[in-house]
Amino acid sequence: MLARRRLVSASVLALFVAGGLSATAAAQAPSGVAHPELWPKAASPASITDAKTEAFITDLMARMSLEEKVGQTIMADGSAIAPEDLKKYPLGSVEAGGNTAPDGNDRATAARWVEWIKSYRAVALEKREGQNAIPIIFGIDAVHGHNNVVGATVFPHNIGLGAARDPDLIRRIGEVTATEVAATGADWTFGPTLAVPRDERWGRTYEGYAEDPEIAKLYAGPMTLGLQGVLKAGQPLASNHVVGSAKHFLADGGTDGGKDQGDALVSEQDLIRLHAQGYPPAVEAGILTVMVSFSSWNGVKHTGNKSLQTDVLKGRLGFEGFIVGDWNAHGQVEGCTNTNCPQAWNAGMDMVMGPDSWKGLFENTLAQVKDGTIPMARLDDAVRRVLRVKVKAGLFDAKRPLEGRFDLLGAPAHRAVAREAVRKSLVLLKNQGVLPIKSSARVLVTGDGADNIGKQAGGWTLTWQGTGNKNSDFPNGQSIYGGIADALKAGGGSAEVSTDGSFKQKPDVAVVVFGENPYAEFQGDLTHLEYQPGNKTDLALMKTLKAQGIPVVAVFLSGRPMWANPEINAADAFVAAWLPGSEGGGVADVLVGDKAGKARHDFSGKLSFSWPKRANQVPLNRGDAGYDPQFAYGYGLSYAKPVKMGPLSEDAGMVSAAVNVDRYFVAGRAPPPWTLNVAGALSVKAIDAGAQENARLADWSGQGNGALIILGQPVDLSRQTTGDMAVMLRYRVDVAPTGPVSMAIGCGESCNVGLDVTSTFSSAKIGEWRTAKIKLSCFKAKGADMAHVSSPFALSTSGRFAMAFTEISLASNEGDAVCPAN
Repeated sequence: MLARRRLVSASVLALFVAGGLSATAAAQAPSGVAHPELWPKAASPASITDAKTEAFITDLMARMSLEEKVGQTIMADGSAIAPEDLKKYPLGSVEAGGNTAPDGNDRATAARWVEWIKSYRAVALEKREGQNAIPIIFGIDAVHGHNNVVGATVFPHNIGLGAARDPDLIRRIGEVTATEVAATGADWTFGPTLAVPRDERWGRTYEGYAEDPEIAKLYAGPMTLGLQGVLKAGQPLASNHVVGSAKHFLADGGTDGGKDQGDALVSEQDLIRLHAQGYPPAVEAGILTVMVSFSSWNGVKHTGNKSLQTDVLKGRLGFEGFIVGDWNAHGQVEGCTNTNCPQAWNAGMDMVMGPDSWKGLFENTLAQVKDGTIPMARLDDAVRRVLRVKVKAGLFDAKRPLEGRFDLLGAPAHRAVAREAVRKSLVLLKNQGVLPIKSSARVLVTGDGADNIGKQAGGWTLTWQGTGNKNSDFPNGQSIYGGIADALKAGGGSAEVSTDGSFKQKPDVAVVVFGENPYAEFQGDLTHLEYQPGNKTDLALMKTLKAQGIPVVAVFLSGRPMWANPEINAADAFVAAWLPGSEGGGVADVLVGDKAGKARHDFSGKLSFSWPKRANQVPLNRGDAGYDPQFAYGYGLSYAKPVKMGPLSEDAGMVSAAVNVDRYFVAGRAPPPWTLNVAGALSVKAIDAGAQENARLADWSGQGNGALIILGQPVDLSRQTTGDMAVMLRYRVDVAPTGPVSMAIGCGESCNVGLDVTSTFSSAKIGEWRTAKIKLSCFKAKGADMAHVSSPFALSTSGRFAMAFTEISLASNEGDAVCPAN
C-alpha cells in the first residue's frame, strides 16, 4: 500500500512538472484555485455548436433586449412565480423543486402537471410588442425515474445501481426516465448525479453510484446518452429524450465530515482523481448542462469559483452547454445575497437558480450589466449557451408528440427495466442455506418495510424527503410483500404479511423487511453509522421469530452501508436491498426460487461502498491507509458460490451521541439536549393520544402571559433554513384562543423572534388533530440568527387557550409550510 501511494504521489508530481507548473509553485498556489493544465482534456461533440444552430442564435440575440438577455440567465421555482409574471420578467427557466408541484399538490395528476407546465410555456411564447417569443426550459429532479409524478416508474436509487455495475442497464434507465418526463411536459432533468460520496454520514450518499470514481466514470456517458440520445448537427433531441444535467460540480461527496453543502478539504490531485472522473465522459457524450454544487473546495464556494467553472469546465474540459447553479447557492458566495450575486455570473455561471429570489436577482443583475459589474461579453456568452441548449432541446418547435401520453407512465416495458434493475442491485451479505425460498413454502413477510412502497423508494420520491408516501401513491408499483406473494402463489405457496411479526399459521420462513426511513439531505445526515442505536426494535423482532424456530431472511433497506452486525448475526440470510423503488417484485425474483428451491435468478450485485466493521469507521474507502472493512468494496455472495460466515463482532466502537437538532418533543418527551419548559400563566399535563402519555395538554389560564418553551444548547439551523425546512407542530385545539398567539425562535439572550400564529389555532376545529408547519425562513426574514438557535420553539399567549400536542420537530416543506401573515 505504501509503495502504491508513493507511485501515486510521483505521478501527480509528474503532472505538475509536465503541465509547466512546478511542484513548489503548486504547493504555494492559493487555496481553492485550480490549474487547468493538470486536468484531463475533453470536448463537447461538435454537433452541439453546428453552424445552423449558431446562426439561429446569432440572429435571435441581435434582436434581444438587455432585459431579455438577463432573464434568460435566471431560473425561478414554480412555487414562487406565476405564469403571468413572465410577461414582465422574461426568465429563461422555471423548475419544480423537490417539494414543488402544481397547485402545491405533490399528488397532482399527470394531466395537471402537463397543464401547469404548458401555462408557463404559453406566456413565454406570447407575441408582445418589443419582445421576442423565447421558450422557457422547464426543469425537474427526475433522479431515480420520474420520481415526482404519481404513477411513474421509480427506479432504485443510484447506490443500488452502482452495485449492479451494468452500463447498458443505466442507458436504458435513462431512456425510460426521459420518456416519462417528456410525457408530462418537462424538458430537463437534473441528472445524472456524478457525486463520489466518501463519507457515508452524508444524507445524500444514496445519490452516488460508488465510493470509487470508477463507476461514475463508467456510467456518466451511458446515462447521458440514455437521457439525451446522440446529438446530431442541426437537429433537436428526439421526442423521447430530454436535456440532462451532470451534477454536482464538484466534490459534493467529498466534504469534510460528510457535511452537506460543506467544504472539500482535498488537494487538487485528489479533486481530479476522486471527484472529477465522471465529468469528461459526460461532456464527451454531449451533456447539455452541468449543475454546480453548493459546496466549497478549500474554502471557496464552487458557485463563485472561476478557476473551476470557466478555466476547467469550459476551458480544459471543452464544455459547450450551460452551467446552472443550485437552489439559492449563490447566496452563500462571499459578498453575495440570494438577490445579489454578480460573482456567480463572473465566475462562469450561465443560469443562476433563484427559486424564490428571482425578482430581486433579475433587477440587480440588470443594473450590474448596465454599470459594467458584469461584462456584456460574459452575459452574451451565458445567453448564447442557454439558447444553444434550448435549440438542441427542440424548444423552438411546438411539436411535442409524447406530451400527454400518460400510458407511458409506469408502462409495462418500463417497469420491466426497473424490476431488472432491482434484481441486479441486490447484494447478498450472508446466506446460511435458507435462500432461495421454495415457491411452495409458507412465508411470513414482516417488518415495517414489508408492504411499504414509500419506505422502499426512499427520499426524492414525490416530495423532497420522500416522507408520508402510501402504497396508493404508487398505482403502478408493487411492495416487496406484493412481489413475494405473487411468486409464492405461482408455485403453490402462500404469503402472510404483518408489521410486528405476528402470524395466523406458523411460517416455514420469515422475510423481515426493515431499515432506514426515507430522507434526503439535512434530515439524513448522521454522526455515526450504527443502525437503530439504543432502541433496536428490528433486532428484537428477528430474535422473537428465531426463538420460535422460524428461519429469518433479513432484507435491509438503506441509503448507505450501516453497522448492523447484531442484525446480521440474528438473521440466517442478510440482503442489502438499498432503496429499490417501485418494483418490489425484483426482490422476489431473487429470493424466491421454484417449487424445488432452485434459483430463478442469482444474486449478481457487488458492494459499491465498503461496509463498516464498527459504527465509527468513517470515512471508509477502498485504498485508504489501514483499510479494514467488514465487507470490502466489491463483496457480494451468490447461490453459485456460497460462503459460510461465523458470528460478527457486536462491538460498535466508541461512538459519540448524535446531536439532535430536529426533534424537540416526540413519544411523550423532549429528547436530549432539549427540555420542555413552562413559564407564567400556563399548566401542562401528560395525556394519552393513541398511546400512554404520548401527548401533553397545555392550558393557558388567561390570567397573564404564559409560554411553552423548548430550550437547549445553541445549534446551527442555517443549513436547514436554506433547505426550506419548517417547525412542525402536531396539535389539537381544545379551547380556542381568546388573544393573540405567538410562535417564536430564540437565538440568544437578546434574540427572540416571534410570528403571529393566532389564525392557525383560531381557525382549527375544536377536538380535531392537525399539523402546522412554519418555515424556518420566516424567522430568519424577521432577523433570527439561525446559526445560534437555543430555543427552536416557543408558544405564548396572555389569553385563554388550550391545546394538546404530540410532536414538535423540524420537517420538510412539502408544499404545506407557510409564513404566517404578520
